[in-house]
Amino acid sequence: MLVVLSPAKNLDYESPLPTDEYSQPRLLEYAQELVDRCQSLSPQELGSLMKISDKLAGLNAARFADWHQPFTPENARPAVFAFDGDVYSGLQAEKMSDETIAFAQEHLRILSGLYGVLRPLDLMQPYRLEMGTKLDTARGKNLYEFWGDVITDTLNEDLKAIDSDLLVNLASNEYFSSVDPKHLRADIVTPVFKDEKNGQYKVISFWAKKARGAMARYIMNEKVSSVAELKKFNANGYRFNAEQSSESELVFQRAERDQ
Repeated sequence: MLVVLSPAKNLDYESPLPTDEYSQPRLLEYAQELVDRCQSLSPQELGSLMKISDKLAGLNAARFADWHQPFTPENARPAVFAFDGDVYSGLQAEKMSDETIAFAQEHLRILSGLYGVLRPLDLMQPYRLEMGTKLDTARGKNLYEFWGDVITDTLNEDLKAIDSDLLVNLASNEYFSSVDPKHLRADIVTPVFKDEKNGQYKVISFWAKKARGAMARYIMNEKVSSVAELKKFNANGYRFNAEQSSESELVFQRAERDQ
């Protein structure tokens, strides 16, 4: 199976790396187009476009100004060790064995507004460009139109490379909307994580993100290859609920006492 995750807004370019291994992003020509477009915008225009503070707008304008090829270990960092958000605290890639990281390199993908599709060890220079950003380019009025079929085609290539017809969607709606399910040559299974609150089960963003990362970790560690194995996921107190689930949506619930 192939697993897709969302990126994170927060980045870590300081902590020690657990491996010297790295790879090059495969869609850099597209990223270069987006960087060129963003470099044409002032910090104020970037701030308005991204709906971020003046401080963050200045930081990201500087990042786009500094962005350059070629990518090397001196000016970039493997993506799975660069993202630093709730999903990645659940993933704990820094604690994975070399064997598990190698498996993840084949079976885990990170969807990105700037880089399109990243493998875990793909070098990445720091950026912020969320998939939902309405950045107009020669390819369209937003990033979904910019990427078009490129992300879907890339995932299809990766599915073929591992001889799989199953994709596990652990990304947010914002990012998975960049994938065209009709043209994806795979069955899509989306795990949903719900926590009990005041006697009712609901998706709580903070916990759901951590759970998506934890499930990705489980898949990589155990080399999970089937839906039946997915249903056995029970980290952090979550349990599969067959009654609430369907073929395409697997619901995992966690009682208040287990939180």
